[in-house]
Amino acid sequence: MHRRSLLAGLALAGLVPAAHAQAFPSKQIRILVGFAPGGGGDTVGRILAQELTRDSALSILVDNKPGAGGNVATRELVRAPPDGYTVMLANVGVLAVNPYAMKSAGYDPQTDLVPVSMAVEFANVLVVHPSVPATSLAAYLALAKRPEGMTYGTSGIGSAGHLGGELLRSMSGAKLTHAPYRGGGPAMNDLIAGHVPSLIASAPTATGFMREGRIRALAVTSARRSPFDPEVPTIAELGFAGYDATNWYALVAPAGTPPDVVATLNGLFVKALKAPDVREALAKQGIEATPSTPEALAARIASEGATWKKIIADAGIRLE
Repeated sequence: MHRRSLLAGLALAGLVPAAHAQAFPSKQIRILVGFAPGGGGDTVGRILAQELTRDSALSILVDNKPGAGGNVATRELVRAPPDGYTVMLANVGVLAVNPYAMKSAGYDPQTDLVPVSMAVEFANVLVVHPSVPATSLAAYLALAKRPEGMTYGTSGIGSAGHLGGELLRSMSGAKLTHAPYRGGGPAMNDLIAGHVPSLIASAPTATGFMREGRIRALAVTSARRSPFDPEVPTIAELGFAGYDATNWYALVAPAGTPPDVVATLNGLFVKALKAPDVREALAKQGIEATPSTPEALAARIASEGATWKKIIADAGIRLE
């Protein structure tokens, strides 16, 4: 007891070597999720938390802070102590869309956040109602170049589907008109009912209906084919080189988090994302684990930010 008290006193005085300091992590890690329980981000967060708790005996809290397209959680992250004990599972909207589509997002992803690792990615799929006389992307775009154009639905303004549609419009010159819905479920219901001719939907939402033959898939929006629907070609391989518009989530920490703490967090999350049980659980949701280095994530944020900033400006997209 006397020795521990002495060490504690010396530590406060800065006289104990670093080896005696408490190693990170030594207490609960909080994972902020900017959306309500039950959504894709929440599912991923809880799968990771379960694996980290089981494998590393860490205490992990998944803390849902929904609101403003993920910005409520992001602002809380920015205000958190940069000690590694608060991280965020942020989506592409938070990292590469909101800062350019909102009047004031309240943060800058380049300066207020520190990349830790990519987490997961899943493609969107361009699907049409069976009544649409197009069995290929080329045929679909030919229809969209007629005077009346083509309407496509998505889960909402500023969603990955919306941005993917605007990117396709800008690259193809087709007359594509956006029809935003309040979520992917209502949009899919209207597609199946024939109220909207086409939809850019997330793969987890669309795959079951595609396999049942209730809707027709024309192309996926990712740079490579989805491992869950490998027979569906990419938009990029169908004549639009460089096209890439996916849903993705990544782990970030507050600016100022020490490099050694970031490295430890990266190791913990990468190991969890590579675990067979985690990959299997994610695959059941149509989601692919995509761990990375912090440097690779920083490059992804910068490149997609530049892409979507231009698309948002050209399309006049504004989020309130």
